[in-house]
Order: sequence, then C-alpha cells, then structure tokens
Amino acid sequence: MSDRIYPDEPAGPYPEPPVRFEDRDGRDIEVRAYRGTDDEFEALVDMYTSFDPGDRAQGIPPSREEAIRDWLDTILGDGGWNVVAWHGDDAAGHATLVPDGDAYELAIFVLQEYQGAGIGTRVLETLLGHGAANGVEKVWLTVERWNRAAVALYKKIGFETSDTESFELEMTLLLDGGSVDGADAAAADDE
Repeated sequence: MSDRIYPDEPAGPYPEPPVRFEDRDGRDIEVRAYRGTDDEFEALVDMYTSFDPGDRAQGIPPSREEAIRDWLDTILGDGGWNVVAWHGDDAAGHATLVPDGDAYELAIFVLQEYQGAGIGTRVLETLLGHGAANGVEKVWLTVERWNRAAVALYKKIGFETSDTESFELEMTLLLDGGSVDGADAAAADDE
C-alpha cells in the first residue's frame, strides 16, 4: 500500500485495443496490445534506438541498445500491460503500465516525428482501456513539471496532481473498470 492520493471519482471509460485512426498528419495508425512476438520486440528496440535524446526524461528510455533491451525485458514482463502504436510495420509509440504494489506506474513514449499528431492521446487512452479491461484500478505517473504538453495531456485524460513537492509532479488516476470498443471510440471521434 502506498500513501498516494487518488481522485474520488473514477475516470473513463477508455477504448480497448485495437484502435485504428488517421492521425492529424494523415498517417494510418493502429494501437494494439503488445503480444510479445520477436518482430514486435525488435520494432520497439528500433523505435527506442532512434529516440530523440531530448525526449528522454528521468533516465528513460535508456540510450544504448543493450540497456534498451534489458529495460524492455523488464517493462514488457509478466504483470504489466503494454500497447504499441503502429504506422505500418514501424513502432511510432509505446505505453506501459508497470505493476507497483496495489497500483500501476504509467509511462508513455512517442517518437519525435509522430508527436503533435494526436497519437499520444490515443495511445494513452487505449492503454488505460486495456488496463481497465484487465483489472487495473489505480494508475500513477511522474512528469517533469516544466513538460507542459505532457501535463496538459494527462489532465485531459483524467489524471489529477497528487504530489507537487519536488521538481516532478506526481499524478494519479482511478479507473472505472469500464471500457469501450476501440472501433466505437474511433467512430465517435470522427463525429
């Protein structure tokens, strides 16, 4: 049990994977649950190997390939939930829920060339839907307080600030346990 404070009201529902959509730059994107195939793993290694050093925060993702592989082995392991945004055969984004006691820590990464096109929002929502469908109730994250775009995204999704005592903000979210079909969510966004 942690001392984290979670919102009184649950957030959601969020779509379950797969979710397909056209991003703001006209690219066809599919967000799918990570299945653990060698091809998926190698695509994530490639994504993180080309990750912009300026987009690394709190030491993640690692910068060296060997460290990336070790880190991925850890966060893709048993007990966690992961989704990957695909543009064709290329991984464009990845989000993970890593077990942490009675809650899950969230981390999300979108390659620089895909940022600002709505992919991060869809990846985050789909991860939360995937987590809710698999029994996740409490989610937390930390974000550098000067990362205004990320803080705004997290608030838009339903996260609330729970700790502001350091250079990082801790944000929490309580999931309602419901989810919506990814195709239904994409159709609703188009209306």
